[in-house]
Amino acid sequence: MIPHEREMVKRLKDKPFTLLGINSDGSRSTLKKILKEQNITWPNICGGKPSKNKIAAAWNVHGWPTIYVIDHEGIIRHRDLRGKDLEDAVVKLLKKVEK
Repeated sequence: MIPHEREMVKRLKDKPFTLLGINSDGSRSTLKKILKEQNITWPNICGGKPSKNKIAAAWNVHGWPTIYVIDHEGIIRHRDLRGKDLEDAVVKLLKKVEK
């Protein structure tokens, strides 16, 4: 999954698009290690352990990864898409923004 996300971020770098990770690995040092090891270049927030992760609780996240596609108006358009389906949904929304 991460290689595809990495390529998608690269392809869409000049578009109004952001991939944002809300991480539940517990500590910032663990998150930093994972980001480096997996060459994750997009922004990530350390939300804390799953049982104490207020962001995950607010967004009703019970499993990782949970993916939300949010449009330019802040509306959730998709949940838990992966690979080509994820990128197709993002590209379709970007075309709407360009109009």
